[in-house]
Parts: sequence; C-alpha cells; structure tokens
Amino acid sequence: MGFQLNNIQTSTSSVKPGVSDIDAILKKEIVVFKKPFSNKAKEDFYSELSVLLNAGITLKHALELIVNSQKNKKIKSILTTILDKIINGQSFSESLRSFKEFSEYEYHSLKIGEETGTTSKITEQLSEFYNKKNEQRRHLVNALTYPAIILSTAILVVVFMLQFVVPMFQDIFKQQNVELPGITLFVVNLSDMIQNYGWLIVLMIFSFFVVNIIIKKKVWYKRLKNNFIIKIPFVGKFIKTVYLAQFTQSMMLLTASKVPIVNSINLVKKMLDFYPLIDALHAVEQEIVQGKSLSSSLNEHDIFDDRMITLVKVSEETNQTEYVFSKLNILYNTKVQNSSKMLSTLLEPFIILFIGIFVGFILIAMYLPMFRLSSIIG
Repeated sequence: MGFQLNNIQTSTSSVKPGVSDIDAILKKEIVVFKKPFSNKAKEDFYSELSVLLNAGITLKHALELIVNSQKNKKIKSILTTILDKIINGQSFSESLRSFKEFSEYEYHSLKIGEETGTTSKITEQLSEFYNKKNEQRRHLVNALTYPAIILSTAILVVVFMLQFVVPMFQDIFKQQNVELPGITLFVVNLSDMIQNYGWLIVLMIFSFFVVNIIIKKKVWYKRLKNNFIIKIPFVGKFIKTVYLAQFTQSMMLLTASKVPIVNSINLVKKMLDFYPLIDALHAVEQEIVQGKSLSSSLNEHDIFDDRMITLVKVSEETNQTEYVFSKLNILYNTKVQNSSKMLSTLLEPFIILFIGIFVGFILIAMYLPMFRLSSIIG
C-alpha cells in the first residue's frame, strides 16, 4: 500500500510540515496476503491513515488516497465499501464494524477517537499495536524455525536409516544366520514397521494436518491446543509471555483512551487468541464487577506473575494505570526478545543430543551382531 503525497489536491497543499519525513512510509506497499487485512496489512493501513490525518488531510480524502494506491483487490474492495458508507453518512467506526475482518477492539477504539476528536492518535496507537503483534510473531517464528528444521532433517535421517540402511544389515545377518541380541531385534522390528506401514504413518500425518486446518477455528480445539502448549517446558512459558505482552499493550492503549477497566478487559479478550489468558480475563472481569480490585483479581490466576500484580496494585494506589501498563509492556516485550533467543539456543542442542542418541542406538544395534560374527569367524 503506497501513494504519492503530491497527488493531494491544492486544498491540502498548505500542510507541508512533516510531509518529507513521512514520504518513505507512505510509499510502502502491502504485500498480497492470503486473507484480507492480516495483522501486517492492518499495521500498514493504520500507519498510513494516521500519517495522513496528522498531516491535516480529511478522513474521506485520506481513505481515497489509500484506496487508489491499493493493489490487493480484496482489501481495495473493503476499503471502497467503507469509504462509500462514510460518504453516505456513517461514522468510520460503524463502517468498519460491518466487516468481520475488523475486531470489536478496533471499533470501540475508533469510536472513542471520534467522540474525543483523537482519531489520528487512535489510528497511530492501532498501528503500534499491530506492529508489536507482528514483531512478537516474528520472534516466535525465529525461535522455533531453526529447531524445527533441525528436527525435521534429523527425523528424515532416522527414517532413511530404518528404511534403507538397517535392511542391508538385516540381509547380512540372515545370510550368516547370526543370533541377534534384543537391541538389534528391536531396531529390526522398527525398520520392518516403517517399511510395511510407512504409507499409513504418512497418511496419518497428512490427515492430522488436514483435520487441523478444518477444526482450527473451533473454540474447543483452540482451548485444548492452548492448554497443551502452555504445559510444554520452555515453549509454554515463552508463548504465555508473548500473550502477556499483547495484553499489557492493549490495556495501555485502552487506559490511555480513558476506557473503564471492565470495558478494557472485555475488549482485550476479543483481541487475544490464547484461551488460558482469555478464560482468566473472563474470571477477572466478573470479579471486578463484584467489587474486587484489578490487582486482587489478577492474583487469583497463575497466568499472571507476581511482578504484574505488584505493579498493577501500585498503579491503583497512585492512579498511574496507563504508565504502569506501558512499563509492563516494555518489560514483556524485552522478555519475549530474550526468551526467543534463549529458546532457540536451548532447543538446538537438546534436539541434536536426542537425535545423536537415537542414531547411535541404531548403529550400536547393527554393529553388535557384526562383532559377534567376526569373533565367530576368528
């Protein structure tokens, strides 16, 4: 998504300060995505919109510029419809609400901006929110990609050995009529299983991925998967930190817009996709309605650490909620970055060690009968 500021009509030509500084940002184009308005597309959309609004351009004119420069047909169609609704008298927030691509969090944030005259600030905050969310996703992908590649390669090596190497040894043992020890029999049986039922294992793995695609949006499946992931050593703690960073950032932006705590928590629930945290926030929301403070409500759930609870309690006593959530967000973002590096560093040697032991086990199992055969021949 990109456009030229010098295409703006003369009615806005008087707005010159800052234009040269933002020109590079405005020329950035959104890449074609599999679905309309992914998090990256939203980051670029809100970033460009906030820059134009801060430059003094009207919302209608800003959207026209973005629509005209848009290359993704699906996104362009959505933005065109939004623009038509605004021309027909609807507010920006209401026109967005009719599309499932936009969340309640965005709707309420923009509505607050319209009521307080701070739409440009809200769009800037939304851009920052999606920027941080994309950054956290990148950290997660970076942390898991290299170990996943190593693990996949190692599994292929083990399967190759069981499929091709072990049968060659097995033929030698049969020709020489060598009595096989238990460890060798185990590996031989494992090799036979791979050769006889390998197609079935591949079919099961393929079916698992197909079923995962079909049911991945089901609430019960998401809850089951999230509860399983959070219990995985290292990985579960890292995933939890990523979502706590998103939670603190959302709370920071909402409290900055003077949204009440209960409403903020309700909106944040709709932005997150991690059910251990969603369920905890639902309970926190109910406890606050019953008269408990935010800090005491958070204290009832293990997913929130002591540092967050202590700082939230301080914010309640000093009325510095926005500031405290801002500092918590910085803290968790830093923790995500450090944890991603540590996770990648820890997983790699563990995987290599595990695969090394497994490959060594196969080699020992194959060479034991060879040693026995050489002693007999000797």
